[in-house]
Amino acid sequence: MVSRTMTEQQPYDLVQRYPHFELRRYPKHVLAEVQVHTAFDRAANEAFRYLFNYISGSNKARRKLSMTAPVLQESASSEEMVMTAPVLQSGPVLGGGDEDYVVAFVLPSGVTAANAPIPDEPRVKIREVPGSLTAVARFTGNGSTTAFQHHSVALLEALRLAGLTPVGSARFARFDPPFKPWFLRHNEVVIDVEEPEGTRA
Repeated sequence: MVSRTMTEQQPYDLVQRYPHFELRRYPKHVLAEVQVHTAFDRAANEAFRYLFNYISGSNKARRKLSMTAPVLQESASSEEMVMTAPVLQSGPVLGGGDEDYVVAFVLPSGVTAANAPIPDEPRVKIREVPGSLTAVARFTGNGSTTAFQHHSVALLEALRLAGLTPVGSARFARFDPPFKPWFLRHNEVVIDVEEPEGTRA
């Protein structure tokens, strides 16, 4: 969805590298998000214009915000949605068909829920997300439903083998625009995990 060479990257601390994923710690951050009812593969495109208009000045303050990668997507059926990276998108429901998805832009560092501009478009919601310990598996390709499902299952199995407990559903992060060749696109599957026993407060 966005060019990595022209956009700010959401910050995180690398906790540990595993053979098939990274364990990262993301700080508290703020999202601008839109819920859409469509197929998984179309959700980001449907939501993108609302979110892009918002950061381009379609807000009460007429303030422009820089774009932060990635774009995140996740299922709206989650009781608690925690999106910590890119455009974010939550996982597709097996079997396909239209479902409710939440697609989000991560707002730049320094933007809080209190000082974020109020959107002109009521479908755009502002939400603060607490910091999290998160497992992330990177993959290249077009980020289709099939690819997301495949990499989500693989990451869950890798977490099981590593003795880590997933929290909530998998989310999908896109980093590149649709005109970039599909085989060069950077995507990630993102799943929050419980703090290991020795690190809990």
